[in-house]
Amino acid sequence: MKSTLLKSLALAAMMTLPTAALQAQELKIGYVNSERVLREANLAKAAQLKLEAEFGKREKELKDIETRLRTAAEKLEKDAPTLAESERNRRQRDLVEQDRDLQRKRREWQEDLTQRKNEELSGVVDRANRVIKQIFDNDKYDLIVQDALHASNRIDITKKVIDLLNAQGGK
Repeated sequence: MKSTLLKSLALAAMMTLPTAALQAQELKIGYVNSERVLREANLAKAAQLKLEAEFGKREKELKDIETRLRTAAEKLEKDAPTLAESERNRRQRDLVEQDRDLQRKRREWQEDLTQRKNEELSGVVDRANRVIKQIFDNDKYDLIVQDALHASNRIDITKKVIDLLNAQGGK
């Protein structure tokens, strides 16, 4: 009976050793602010410049149309008392039609911009995720969290991710 009790105690002691050893090891945790990566990484800045170049001309055209429409509306308002009713109605219909066309063009521009922005940023996110995985593997992290509500500066590896992403450039 004594030997069975000793064997059980020895077995219990041996089973707790791995648990105690695991508890003795400290977890290595990192935190990445994704929004900051998308704002500060050179790849993200290049994507933003590309989008501005691609969509800037259309945006300027929309603003020019809006300015012309506003000017025409002000002119109609000023001229309205001296215009015949039929002419006033015709101009109002033209303005409403032009405004509708402007709103449609603005909506199409916004949809196109949003789609292209998502395409460009998804490439940046994919590259950033590969860099984060590389840091995870090379530095032997147990956990890397993105976009936590609160995180200590001690575990913030965002700058490291941005620096490594920038160093890799267009690769």
